[in-house]
Amino acid sequence: MRMNPGKSKGTIGRGAAALLVLAATIVLAVSGCEPWRAADPQAPAAGARADRPGHVFVINLENEGFDKAWGADSDAPYLSETLRSKGVLLSNYYAIAHHSAPNYIAQISGQASNPMTRNDCGTYVPFVPEGTAEPGQVKGTGCIYPASVPTVAGQLSAAGKTWKGYMEGMKSPCRHPETGAEDGNQDASPDDQYATRHNPFVYFAAITSSPDCQKNVVDFTEFAGDLKSAATTPNLSFISPNLCNDGHDSPCADGREGGLVSSNVWLQKQIPAILDSPAYKQDGVLVITFDEADGARQGPEGVPGGTAGGRVGALVLSPFVRGGTISDKTYSHYSLLATIEDIFSLPRLAYAGAPGVDGFGPDVFNSRP
Repeated sequence: MRMNPGKSKGTIGRGAAALLVLAATIVLAVSGCEPWRAADPQAPAAGARADRPGHVFVINLENEGFDKAWGADSDAPYLSETLRSKGVLLSNYYAIAHHSAPNYIAQISGQASNPMTRNDCGTYVPFVPEGTAEPGQVKGTGCIYPASVPTVAGQLSAAGKTWKGYMEGMKSPCRHPETGAEDGNQDASPDDQYATRHNPFVYFAAITSSPDCQKNVVDFTEFAGDLKSAATTPNLSFISPNLCNDGHDSPCADGREGGLVSSNVWLQKQIPAILDSPAYKQDGVLVITFDEADGARQGPEGVPGGTAGGRVGALVLSPFVRGGTISDKTYSHYSLLATIEDIFSLPRLAYAGAPGVDGFGPDVFNSRP
């Protein structure tokens, strides 16, 4: 960015104008990499709350393209109308692949899809490496990435930050199939609607081999208690509703309608608690998106990491955004990872760090508390 003060009409001398340009340049240099500091004439004075985000909430719903999810005829009016009026809609936000698993994996690691993840890892087998490639990719195929493959969870722990994956219906912490076994949670039953493929943390040996998995990859029932104070709310809360509430199944195994109708009911019940929580009010960012657009065509060419999962859109709510706004800038699940890493001053992993992948900028963080 660059400041152009224009021509003086004689009321400001050249020396004063030069000082103004210098001051503006300093301000932009300090704030340019932190878009949440963007000036907004409608925003309250700085200092009332935190000056940068500190708690990120991510919620993934399932298998809807942009028009069906966010359009005027959406079956989720709480999402597409009520919440949209409170946040920034990213109208050109793309998923990176089909099916579910590679999109969730991308959001926490920046790794691209492989043949096994594109088939949702029906068999829970180790990844067989075949070398590496830029940007930060491990080549090969499989489901359980070796411990050498980093994730944002590991980055946060190393930086002294906290994270949790809240998986609705998981029941026991860090639940996943035995190595080499068939995944018994590909389909829902009336009393078990947890999906392994919607829990990206269990596809990384660095997590499953650590005590952090039992401590941090937990059932969604723990979320309400953690949300009671900013101190107990993780810096990153990654939330996966069950196969009915995320809209995947229609009808649901328990007899509910499913699809966006059931997602809408779940959001109406859960989102107010997030928006009213001390952590969100202090410095929160909530991102609601979809893992992939079911059957949708690929997005624009030339986007690093691809857009084969289709246009899904995303909604960002935060004290650092102005409600009822829209950004048409091109983003993807890799951009979400880049944004989380930028917020916590972490190096960008794999495709999140690829040239041309942008974290959310002042088009998204267009206000300040």
